[in-house]
Amino acid sequence: MVIPRMKTVRPVHSYKGYLTLGDMENYDSAMAIDVERYPRVMIAKAPSASQFVVRPNMAAGETQSQFAPPDDQPKQGDLAAVKNTRTYQVPDEEAPGGKRELEQEELARGFSYGSTVVPIEESDKNVTDFESKQGMDIIGFVVKDQYERYLDMSKSHVIIAERTNEKAIMALSSFIRALYELETYAVARLVPKQGKSPTMILLAPSVDADAECLFEVELPFAEDLRSYRFPALDKIVTVSGKELKQHRFLPSDDLMDAMSDYVDAMDLSKFGEDEEGNPSEYAPIEDTFSPALHRVSHVIRSRAIHPDEKLPPISEILIKYSKPPQERNRFSQGNHSSSRREERQVQTQLPPKSKSKRGRRDAPKPLSGLDVTALLSNPSGTIKLSPQNAVPEFRQVLDGGKLEEAEPAFQQLGKIIRDFIKNSVGGSGYARALEAMRVMREEASDLEIPDVYNDFVKNLKTAILKEELNGDRKDMWFMIRANRMGLIQSKECGSSEIKEDEAKEFLTVRLSV
Repeated sequence: MVIPRMKTVRPVHSYKGYLTLGDMENYDSAMAIDVERYPRVMIAKAPSASQFVVRPNMAAGETQSQFAPPDDQPKQGDLAAVKNTRTYQVPDEEAPGGKRELEQEELARGFSYGSTVVPIEESDKNVTDFESKQGMDIIGFVVKDQYERYLDMSKSHVIIAERTNEKAIMALSSFIRALYELETYAVARLVPKQGKSPTMILLAPSVDADAECLFEVELPFAEDLRSYRFPALDKIVTVSGKELKQHRFLPSDDLMDAMSDYVDAMDLSKFGEDEEGNPSEYAPIEDTFSPALHRVSHVIRSRAIHPDEKLPPISEILIKYSKPPQERNRFSQGNHSSSRREERQVQTQLPPKSKSKRGRRDAPKPLSGLDVTALLSNPSGTIKLSPQNAVPEFRQVLDGGKLEEAEPAFQQLGKIIRDFIKNSVGGSGYARALEAMRVMREEASDLEIPDVYNDFVKNLKTAILKEELNGDRKDMWFMIRANRMGLIQSKECGSSEIKEDEAKEFLTVRLSV
């Protein structure tokens, strides 16, 4: 197996200065250690290609564009590098072609502020530059167990003491061992060069028999974090706050055990063998090579030496770890089949998903036994929803379970929604109308009476397009489209006859009449 050639990289420091703790200018007790910073892990990129053009034999006064590339392959030395030029133009009716060229010195920097461009003159350039002094200042310390690993957001560096400074070597060694014994990390502010933007970094101690150093990674600012909320995988909580112990989305103990055995069967930490035949790691980092980098380098080298021969095949070492080992994969097949059987068994034991019943739902039963709905309902028997409390009263009517009361409730809520839009000053009432539409759509789908909602939203769209709701209300229709409050499709409710294409066309119709 051919081992790819590794390029030897000469170490070049990216920072050389003081590692400080405290204010050196005002306090004599402040700590300052001469340190150097070198890359520890950096992405190795494949060689990039440059653009060339065939260079014909040009006579005096002739240009490159007068010649077409020859049909035969260019010989060595027949290629010329391509040079790029950039021109700046602005519209000008008096200039030839309607555009006038500008020099780079005539341009001014500008920043977008909404739809406005804020120009920054060259004399005010320092306003946008953050003034900073070179240095690595320790801000504080954090316990190792309290640091989250996902906060690492950069390539890692190694920090060592200045190699010819014995005093700095002793001081940094003492600092590293103190962090190591206390299981603590240091948080520092780094400015690698004068005028560069400062970054927050984490310093982790590394104590080895051969060397002592600090590993450094960049930390995120508040603007760099992306916080998202996802539902928990190990529990399901209902709207009322009840935590379910058994659900089709929750694995059983048998399924958890089966998946645990499957993961153990695919463990690669001891699947390999060392030179003496003892178990070892299957894919150590020193034996995993970048397929893209070495393949491109191999192809370039082969084509340069043998330009007329076919390209060599991909080396086996480059694709060795691109798939699980066959021995381990065969061993895990039994565990994988067992986990699938457990999953099917759990799904079979669970009760089927309950379907809504047309016009009937189970009303909540209070512990006192009193009929709260009857006490709060209108004794006259007529249904009247209040615009100030439309959604709760609408749901209260539907909880009564009477189909003859459901359709009048839908009609009244539809009228209230139209009034919200019609009486809205600007877009002040659009949010209330949209929320009422959402509840109306959900209840119509749940009660399997989708035609009530579909007829309403069709009439509402017509009224908006024809400006029958006190002027131009097209912004409301854009909100309806953005929130997908269109027709109820057959895949959402079995009683609906609306197909997906029809529902999509209903939302994508342009607002023009």
